[in-house]
Amino acid sequence: MPTTPSTATNGNPNAFMTQHSNEVMGILHGFDRLRLQGSLRYLYKPSVMDYYLQQAHVLYKDFKTFATGLTRRIYHAAESFAHAAGRPMIYLRSSRLSKEDLARERAEKDQIREGLIAVFGCVEPCRTYFLRGNRDTGRLELKLQSGKCLHLYFYQMHPEVGFMHLRLQTWFPFLIHICLNGREWLARQMGRAGLAYRRQDNGFPWIADVGLAQRFMDSQPRTNWPAFCNALVRQCHPLHEEIGRPMSLPYYWTAAESEFASDVMFRDRASLQQVYPALVHHAVKSFGSTEVMRFLGRRPSDRFEGQVVTDVRRRTEGVRVKHRLNDNSLKLYDKGSVLRSEVTMNDPREFRVYRASEGDPKGDKSWRILRRSVADMGRRVEVSRAANERYLTALAAVSVGRPLAAEATGVCRARTRDGRRYRALNPFAEEDAALLSLVNRGEWALRGFRNRELRQRLWKGPGTTAQEQRRSAAVTRKLALLRAHGLIAKVSRTHRWVVTKKGRRVISALLTARQADVEKLTALAA
Repeated sequence: MPTTPSTATNGNPNAFMTQHSNEVMGILHGFDRLRLQGSLRYLYKPSVMDYYLQQAHVLYKDFKTFATGLTRRIYHAAESFAHAAGRPMIYLRSSRLSKEDLARERAEKDQIREGLIAVFGCVEPCRTYFLRGNRDTGRLELKLQSGKCLHLYFYQMHPEVGFMHLRLQTWFPFLIHICLNGREWLARQMGRAGLAYRRQDNGFPWIADVGLAQRFMDSQPRTNWPAFCNALVRQCHPLHEEIGRPMSLPYYWTAAESEFASDVMFRDRASLQQVYPALVHHAVKSFGSTEVMRFLGRRPSDRFEGQVVTDVRRRTEGVRVKHRLNDNSLKLYDKGSVLRSEVTMNDPREFRVYRASEGDPKGDKSWRILRRSVADMGRRVEVSRAANERYLTALAAVSVGRPLAAEATGVCRARTRDGRRYRALNPFAEEDAALLSLVNRGEWALRGFRNRELRQRLWKGPGTTAQEQRRSAAVTRKLALLRAHGLIAKVSRTHRWVVTKKGRRVISALLTARQADVEKLTALAA
């Protein structure tokens, strides 16, 4: 069975894969679920909506009739589309019904392999326009408020991306959502290439050539998203050109939500289950708010006013760990013999992209806020994969099968290196524990750390020149001590240090034991 070693985004071997090389077949990075949003974004401003109605020659008193007529025509167009395809159009009386389950049941029952499965209609909440009276002016005004209207769901087996759907709001401002699945898409790509694989739910326990599958996954974000989405709109919503004509409004496409998963494929479920409880324990006990922020590309600072929450939930399939940073999250869970690390991005403004300003696309580039726009899809993939890489690298510290005493014996005794004696480390002493915790932070996992960076965290505020020299010498001695115990190593031709494979294992084990809550760990293992 051909396997391909995985490398992190910086080109170095993935530490987690290296540690578990005997138990895993490969790792697969790519989109899980992706929800694209198409909006006539200028119509979300009431003053622009006023101008739109003027251009369409629609008076306020005729607005309801005008909008109701469009809704009726949109419905009839969908009905005609379903009839032409020989597929049903079904009205659902409750928005709580799972349209996806109903669609999959229909596809399985009718053996749909390509084309429309069904169109579902359902009244659901949305932001839409109402005419409201203004008591101060005594005039009618358009208000964009929460309300309900009919939504149409077009489920189909797309020839390229597989099972997916388009959701259309049938009242102003006609919002569209397109939901697809990267793993479903990959299955189509592998099928066309004749690549053998085994699928379980939304994952792949086995792929004949993981490297080729990864190249397929890497090609997905390079899709011409506006062209892909607009083709679906022309098919499911033929009135869109007429609706946008008064102001020449095209749909603006954004990624409303993305789930980017890194799947580590273990050779069998037993191999994963042997290590998974320890990974859960480590993720819960060792990763605080600072580590979670670093995993998700944020630098902890006193100005941060958000919220970092970690929770553990027991699902039917097993235990899931979720670290949430404001509206974005990082999850760890098992899917049979697949270990999945997954970044869910709802608010890309937490991240940065190197680009020109939107108003001057040919101007100078700088680090700016990552947009929802599909134009920044490539960068969204980069930061999501990097977060998963950092997380898995930090989890590489977990060792299974060796007792803590065997791991700690060496560092808790004095060592001699190059004829010089170095004292034993005491992880239960505050000074040594603080040093071990500092060098083991997730932020150093990929690029390492320097003397200066440790000084800035060991001492608050800059000191005088003499103080900085003494601090630098003190950190140099600490680094020599850790190096003598084999916990860190020098990066060749740089001033950086990295924690060794042994160091990650030993430090994490010692710190976990130092902070362990026996009752909580026992409950998690149950």
